[in-house]
Amino acid sequence: MGTEDITAASPDTAGQETRDDEIVTWWGLVIEGYHVTQERLMSEIGERFGLTPGAFDILLRLVRSPECRMPMTKLAKEAALSSGGFTKVADRLAAADLIRRQPCDTDRRVTYVALTDHGRVTAESAKHACAEILRRTVLGPLGPEASEQLAAAMRTLRTANAEE
Repeated sequence: MGTEDITAASPDTAGQETRDDEIVTWWGLVIEGYHVTQERLMSEIGERFGLTPGAFDILLRLVRSPECRMPMTKLAKEAALSSGGFTKVADRLAAADLIRRQPCDTDRRVTYVALTDHGRVTAESAKHACAEILRRTVLGPLGPEASEQLAAAMRTLRTANAEE
């Protein structure tokens, strides 16, 4: 390997630092944009429906599930809550008559969480409000094409970086 080959293969440290700063700044902007948008979304959902982010997430997952119900352990895992954290949220939702626990007919170890009628109405209303807020806070500023590209990019990152 000649000297020119070694030089060509050596990283330009000043250029690399600039690229490092750019990519770190870019990622910081992604995170900041997400946080302020999510805070605005959840603030409005909280004001309109009295739901915490965790409660809203659970209701949204249930209303989009077959028969508006899921096994408790699966729902807790998908909502990224510990069993104790999930139990606290579920207890509050049950006390508000939004969900009920149902034993499984075929496996006594499984308990389902299902929306009540009131929970289904609340979840549907909150889902529609969420879509309206996202139209205003994401689709409005970005437009349809950039919004679709953002969703595709996030789906790619989720798949590429998900734990196996």
